[in-house]
Amino acid sequence: MTLLRPATQLWPPVLLGSQFVFNIGFYAVVPFLAIFLRDDMLLSGGLIGLVLGLRTFSQQGMFIVGGALSDRYGARVIILCGCVVRVVGYLLLAFGYSLPVIIAGACLTGIGGALFSPSIEALLAKAGTRSEAQGKRSRAEWFALFAVCGELGAVLGPVAGALLTGMGFRQVALAGAAVFVVALIVLFFCLPAGSAKNQPLQITPWWTTFRQPRFVAFIIAWSSWLLSYNQLYLALPVEIQRAGGSEKDLGPLFMLASGLVILFQLPLARFARRVGAVRILPVGFLLIAASFLSVALFAPSEPATGWLRLLPAACFVTLLTTGQMLLVPAGKDVVPWFASESTLGAHYGALATAGGCAVLAGNLLLGDLLDQALRPSVAAMYPWLVLAVFPLCSAFAMVVICRPMRRPRA
Repeated sequence: MTLLRPATQLWPPVLLGSQFVFNIGFYAVVPFLAIFLRDDMLLSGGLIGLVLGLRTFSQQGMFIVGGALSDRYGARVIILCGCVVRVVGYLLLAFGYSLPVIIAGACLTGIGGALFSPSIEALLAKAGTRSEAQGKRSRAEWFALFAVCGELGAVLGPVAGALLTGMGFRQVALAGAAVFVVALIVLFFCLPAGSAKNQPLQITPWWTTFRQPRFVAFIIAWSSWLLSYNQLYLALPVEIQRAGGSEKDLGPLFMLASGLVILFQLPLARFARRVGAVRILPVGFLLIAASFLSVALFAPSEPATGWLRLLPAACFVTLLTTGQMLLVPAGKDVVPWFASESTLGAHYGALATAGGCAVLAGNLLLGDLLDQALRPSVAAMYPWLVLAVFPLCSAFAMVVICRPMRRPRA
C-alpha cells in the first residue's frame, strides 16, 4: 500500500518535468483558441480579444491568490487543484457551443495556471535553497533549468496541437485535458504531502507582501520585463508588417527565441551566478531596452530585400530573449530575500500579478501607438522608443532597490 501514498521527499526534477508537461498541455491548445473562435464560433475580432484578454487576466491577476492559498494549504494540494480546474476549463472549451461557456472555460484555464504556477515556483525555491546550502546546484541554476524545460514544452506544444487541428478544436482541447489528467495522477504520487497548517486562511499574507516598500518597488520595476516580453506577440508582428513580411515569418522568429533559451539559458545562468543576481538584473533590463532601440534605428528606413528585411526583427528577438535569460532566474532567485519560507507563494504570486497588470495596462496604452510603426517613417520610431523607456527605468531602479542585497539576508 505504500506505493499508493504520496512521496515523502521532494525531488526537484519532478518540478522541472511538470513545467515541461504543463507547457505542452497549454501551448497545444491556447494558441489555436483564437482560430477556433474566429472560424468555428464566428466571433468578431473584438470578442476574440475579449475572450483572450479575460483568459490572460484570470491567470496573471489570480497569481497572488494562488500563492496565498499555497502558503496556507500547502503547495501540493493547490497544484493538484490547479490541474483539476484546468481540466474542467478544457472540457468546457471542448464541449461549449455558446459564448458564456467558452468564456468560462477560457477563464478556468487561466485560474488553473494561477493555482499551480506560484506553488511550483515556491517549491522550487525551497528545494534550490537546500541544494545551494549543500554545495550543489544553486537556486538560480534550478530556475534556469526550469525555464529551459518550460521552453521545450512551449516548442513541442504547438507542434502537437497542429497535428490535431485537422481533427477539430474539440480534439485539441480534449488532448490538452488528457495531458493535465496524466500530470494530476503523476504529481499526486510524486509530490510530498507536506505538513498540515492549522491556522485559518486570512488575507494577511497577501497584504504583508505589499507592506514592504522595497519589495513593492522591486515588483513595479520587475513588471516592465513581462510588458516587454509580451511585445513578441503585440509589437513583433507590427515590425514584420513594416518590413514587408507576413505571418509566416513569425514561426522562424519564435523558433529563434526558443532555440536561444534551450542552448544558452544554463550557461548564462552560471555566468549570472558568478556575477551575482544583484549586478545582473540591471544588465538584463539594459539588453531589453537595447532590443527596442535596435528596431527604432531601422524603423524610418525602407526595408531591405530578401531575408535581410527580417534583420531588425531578429535583432529584437535575440536581444530581448538574452535579456530575459539573464533576468528570470536572477529575479526569481532574489524573491526569497524579501520573503520567509511561509510566504514564498504569495511573494511569487505578487511578482506575476504585477507583471500581468503591467501587460494589461501597457497594451491598452501602446496598442494605438504601435499603428504608427506599420510603415517606414520617422514617426515609426516613437513607439519603439517609448517601449525602451520602461526597461531602461527598471535598470536604474534595480541598482537602487537591490543595493542592500549585496550580502545574503538571514
